[in-house]
Amino acid sequence: MEKIGPKYKICRRLGSDVFEKCQTQKFVLSESKKSKTGRRGKRPKMLTDYGRQLLEKQKVRFMYGLSEKQFKNLVNKAIDKKGKESTSSLYENLESRLDNIVFRLGLAPTRRMARQMVSHGHILVNGKKTTVPSYSLVKGDKIAIREGSKNKGPFTVLESDKISSPKWMKFDYKKMEGEIIGEPMYADKEANMDLNTVIEFYSK
Repeated sequence: MEKIGPKYKICRRLGSDVFEKCQTQKFVLSESKKSKTGRRGKRPKMLTDYGRQLLEKQKVRFMYGLSEKQFKNLVNKAIDKKGKESTSSLYENLESRLDNIVFRLGLAPTRRMARQMVSHGHILVNGKKTTVPSYSLVKGDKIAIREGSKNKGPFTVLESDKISSPKWMKFDYKKMEGEIIGEPMYADKEANMDLNTVIEFYSK
């Protein structure tokens, strides 16, 4: 994972959706304080189409914690896929990554931590230890916490009422096992990202 710089600074430029740590009261208070002490009255710069596309691309890339090469490969894969809109395909590629699945199931508070859980061998896919965060899951795949990891670290503080997941997956708290029961469906308003703009950026 490449170094990306101060997260609060990136969130101010790209939006609070980029990192989970920016979706807190601390960040809101910090922004409110800055607006009162130094940035009031400044007009926002007018963005060109290219600038708008670049910012959205960076926003989505940082959200999922991908390098430029990884992200570009996923976009090109989505553009080349036949029989499905590029935006829907890209969203499916992003959401189907194992690290994102672990995060979406509520097993990790951030995608970064989810990536570490996978890399350290705490997660099973269809009964087999999988240490590749980019591993892509499909409908019917099952995810579980390795038996030897259930009493370690963050897994010991999981609470059933705080575990929630999208409609296309489910999680059995007693078994500590999740399953992919559908496909992620892209809706820009719900996803808080504009993948059409991202596709435009890479299609030039």
